[in-house]
Amino acid sequence: MSNLNQSSTNSTVGVNFVGILEVAVFTTITSLPCCVFIFINCTMLFTLRSKTVFYETPRYVLVFNLLLADTVLLFQTQSMYLMSAGRVRLSYHVCFSLSMIAEVTLLISPLTLLAMSLERYVAVCYPLRHTSIITIRNTGAAIVMIWAFGFLNAFTSDYCGKERILQDAVFNLFRNSYIYFWNVLTAVVISFTYIGVMVAAWSASTDKVSAQKAGKTLMLHMVQLGISLCSPIHNPILYLLSKHLNRIIVIRIQAAIYVIIFMFPRCLNSLIYGLRDQIIRPVLMQKLFCGWKGSRSLC
Repeated sequence: MSNLNQSSTNSTVGVNFVGILEVAVFTTITSLPCCVFIFINCTMLFTLRSKTVFYETPRYVLVFNLLLADTVLLFQTQSMYLMSAGRVRLSYHVCFSLSMIAEVTLLISPLTLLAMSLERYVAVCYPLRHTSIITIRNTGAAIVMIWAFGFLNAFTSDYCGKERILQDAVFNLFRNSYIYFWNVLTAVVISFTYIGVMVAAWSASTDKVSAQKAGKTLMLHMVQLGISLCSPIHNPILYLLSKHLNRIIVIRIQAAIYVIIFMFPRCLNSLIYGLRDQIIRPVLMQKLFCGWKGSRSLC
């Protein structure tokens, strides 16, 4: 009997060790690229505040707002992921603060993409009126409205309470409906602007190169939005899976969903605007690599 108990104990210890090891591997796999992209995003944010042309051009002001929200949300989700993997118990106030950050920033990306799509549409289809319509003042007002809708989403949410934990059906329906409404509206606007830009690209009076580039940017916006639409179903999926699967399998699925839904879209923005934009790219490369090469000519 003692041998049987000893064997059972050894088996349990072995399973626990494998589980802990696998959690450590997954957290390392997600943390390393997350830290790299947070560094790139922060460098990108610093770059967008380093020259007058960036903070006096509405398009770059919107890019800054998009990257700021993405960086904050990426840091928050990674922190929550690590605490979840480590089974860290949070006080109500800490849970409240972290949850509010997520709820506020969750809508910022799609709504900023909406504003950026409209800006590209006006730039291509109404180039003569672009400077009078898309001004710094109007852009600032749009950003204030975007954050206001983000805070409204936060105020309609129940933080860390019983309904939140038990995934109350009415609460989730209202919250997800609010988020999906803005995401679907953004999808409609991006589709409309894409069609308008493509029609303009066929016109002889339009700069075809600029129109085609704008069309590619809008398509990338649509891809980003499509991935972001999966965000509201993240928690319900994990909640349902946790009832039927063991913790290790759920952690594997959680890691995959986290990378695809949360990390990838937030990392994509810095690559899209940092590498594709001819004005941002040389400045960003300078900020990223001058410290490594130690050359004053680059700095």
